[in-house]
Amino acid sequence: MPFWQVHPMPTAAPMAAGANGTRRQSGGLRGFSSKSGGEPEGVSAKTLKYGAEKVRETGKPKERKKEYLLVDGYNIIFAWEDLKEISEVSIDGARGKLLDILCNYQGMRQCEVIAVFDAYRVKGHDTEMLDYHNIHVVYTKEAETADQYIERFSHENGRKYDVTVATSDGLEQIIIRGQGCRLLSARELKTEIDYYSQNLRTDYLDRMGGGKRYLLDGLEEKVREGMEQGGGFPGGSS
Repeated sequence: MPFWQVHPMPTAAPMAAGANGTRRQSGGLRGFSSKSGGEPEGVSAKTLKYGAEKVRETGKPKERKKEYLLVDGYNIIFAWEDLKEISEVSIDGARGKLLDILCNYQGMRQCEVIAVFDAYRVKGHDTEMLDYHNIHVVYTKEAETADQYIERFSHENGRKYDVTVATSDGLEQIIIRGQGCRLLSARELKTEIDYYSQNLRTDYLDRMGGGKRYLLDGLEEKVREGMEQGGGFPGGSS
């Protein structure tokens, strides 16, 4: 059985904008392991802090909870200006761009990422779940919004795992917070992704030598001196 299944809750949730998707048998969420790196300043580190407190109290480190990031797909698309502009031409293009960004983020952050998109207006559509490279994508079933799926997921898993939800929907944020989950607004998600991207770029430059590399740097001293004096390569024509 797929690990992302969520079971129906008795309460309803607000409706959101819908989008099409292809059909696949519904499945369900179960636990899965992930490794997480450091977090940027200003982003909650509740799990790390709590773990340190437990070490002081009991002398035993608390096991780090598995981490999940649920992204309210269309909410993020219409909140990010660049994706919103793409969506005005092609909603599929905007969705694909967001998924690619989340794939890169997952590779840096090493948490499980689940992007959720509405398909509730599609008659007869069943919940579709698929893998897109290194992340997971959910298209909701008929009469179910992304909000409802995320809220059920949070209700079932928010206190067992380290769950973060990325959305700028105010009502959804209130409901999610009540389930013990962390929240990232669309702006905060973009800031965090930029943070990890910049760190990755910095690490890469550091591994490459920490500075600019010029064409002449790798040449033997005699060859370089000849070129700088306009004499060309040794043995060559001047």
